Amino acid sequence: MTSRPDPVDRRTVLRTTGLAAAASVAATSGLLAPLAAGGPAVAAPTLVRGGRPRLTHGVQSGDVRAGGAVVWSRADRRSRLMVEVSRDPRFRGARTVRGPVVGPGSDFTGHVDLSGLPRGTELHYRVRAVDLDDPRRASEPVVGRLRTVPGRRDDVRFLWSGDIAGQGWGVNPEYGGFRIADAMTSRDADFFLCSGDYVYADGPVAATVALPDGSTWRNETSEAKAKVAETLAEFRGQYAYNLTADNWRRFLARTPQVVQWDDHEVTNNWYPGEILDDDRYRVKDVDTLARRGHRAFHEWTPLSDVSPDPDGRIYRVIHYGPLLDVFVLDMRTFKNPNTPNLEPAEREGVLGRRQTRWLLRELERSTATWKVVAADLPIGLLVPDGEDWEGIANGDDGAPLGREQGIATVLAGLQRLGIRNHVWLTADVHHTAAHHYSPDRAAFQAFDPFWEFVSGPLNAGAFPAADLDGTFGPRKDFVSSPEAANVSPAEGFQFFGEVEIDAGSRDLTVHLRDVDGRSIYSRTLRARRR
Repeated sequence: MTSRPDPVDRRTVLRTTGLAAAASVAATSGLLAPLAAGGPAVAAPTLVRGGRPRLTHGVQSGDVRAGGAVVWSRADRRSRLMVEVSRDPRFRGARTVRGPVVGPGSDFTGHVDLSGLPRGTELHYRVRAVDLDDPRRASEPVVGRLRTVPGRRDDVRFLWSGDIAGQGWGVNPEYGGFRIADAMTSRDADFFLCSGDYVYADGPVAATVALPDGSTWRNETSEAKAKVAETLAEFRGQYAYNLTADNWRRFLARTPQVVQWDDHEVTNNWYPGEILDDDRYRVKDVDTLARRGHRAFHEWTPLSDVSPDPDGRIYRVIHYGPLLDVFVLDMRTFKNPNTPNLEPAEREGVLGRRQTRWLLRELERSTATWKVVAADLPIGLLVPDGEDWEGIANGDDGAPLGREQGIATVLAGLQRLGIRNHVWLTADVHHTAAHHYSPDRAAFQAFDPFWEFVSGPLNAGAFPAADLDGTFGPRKDFVSSPEAANVSPAEGFQFFGEVEIDAGSRDLTVHLRDVDGRSIYSRTLRARRR
């Protein structure tokens, strides 16, 4: 049987997004408690009655790791997801995996765990939604592809970036949705690491935006994107909106993801316990917004259940074969309030004690050649929040204070444990850059030199590069950014990064790529023996 093309069209996605935005959920106490407890059932209408079920927003896969992966999709009604998996694109000899029943409690989204996957194999999968009363009635299949964890002789290539549909720059049909998605698809990567700001829940989009040259940027719109997200349905609608981009859905169907979140999945620069002073919000309690945003993030992304955190935070390690381990951090839900960031003693910072202990323990256990630390905030760049600091750096160039102390603990631990070949990747700041950190230039010196690479945005406003704080001795080896703030994607300052690890030499090469996929910077790092 031949596979069928993706049956999703933009009109269908927009219609179901608007219907989903009609539901809401009451506030409950505790930042992550509803998710950890399974969450309350959410009343929502069945989207379609009669006929066959339909998959509304394409398919995705994620957290590909030794022996396993997750497949995600969404149906238009209560139904059961079924996944066929095969090495053959015609699905001869396919294995069928029975997935969950999806319904209003999960906004009709569902995750299907695949296990027992062979190494170093390209697999094709197709998803159907099956009627609960008559299994002969099923949706048209939607097809995806993933590569499993490589073997010892396989190279690795993955992409990373972040910042999707921000600052009012949404899905533009003139660019096929998100222009950069075409260049990313052409790289045929093993997976895509999204370094946060997967959606902009605090970023409404208008139908048109006037550009400086007199032309007009045209956005697709939806009910959920007409205002800041406050209800659970509105948070869910942020993810549905991004999937109205045809070329973005195609990229996600072909490229597994490793996802993390930052601030805009909830609201700009948020931290636990914050009370908003923002007239756009009726709900001022950020913990309430964070619970809803956290739940929508879990429902609408192909996130596996491998985090060791008892409260449902998303930090985890993805073991990706002998060459690579990816340490995915959560620098948001442990975060302390935004202040001048000069506290001489800091209990939580951005990582928290629990996550810091986990990170150093897992880094020490890692046998992979390269350890990629996926951070949702850059280390040395100055990121302001009014008169305070949102990021890690505080601008004093001296010994670690405030949130810098947590990073100092990690860097010193890496040196103490003799852990080599660690690279930090991030997004967040809406430009692309390569930073080298060295104790020879630093106020704090108990660490080994390392590299941090920054990429983004994917489809958001671009911003000038900020200054670097000297605490950890950073040096800008490369930067590409506009001179003005919030430059539209039409001007081309959109970026993604690419990492290649050669199985023979075990060397790692980083490319920073522009909106058309051209490499504008590259750096090869030689693998060091422990």
